[in-house]
Amino acid sequence: QVQLVESGGGLVQAGGSLRLSCAASGRIFSSYTMGWFRQAPGNEREFVAAIRWSGGNLYYADSVKGRFTISSDNAKNTVYLQMNSLKPEDTAVYYCAVQKGYYTPPTRAYEYGYWGQGTQVTVSS
Repeated sequence: QVQLVESGGGLVQAGGSLRLSCAASGRIFSSYTMGWFRQAPGNEREFVAAIRWSGGNLYYADSVKGRFTISSDNAKNTVYLQMNSLKPEDTAVYYCAVQKGYYTPPTRAYEYGYWGQGTQVTVSS
């Protein structure tokens, strides 16, 4: 069993930055993948970024490439999402999630078995 708690959301002006954190409790195996997804009102949950817990492979949605950076601190069982150059269309609830299998690419929400409660990110224009 894995529990996830996100933090770091808030209100920011367009062009600003935020860093989201996701603290995981429970056993995290090196074969796991940690992902960030987001969901805006009326929209489906969409993939943002993912990182293999074993290190190395990073994945990004095209809409955030060059602006967002995913990273992890395995000693702290924490994953981060650094978001720069934020745009109003980045406004959403952001969720972190754990994928126990090894799917490539790790971009499909239904392949993730554990989810956090979400943190709101609002970007004003």
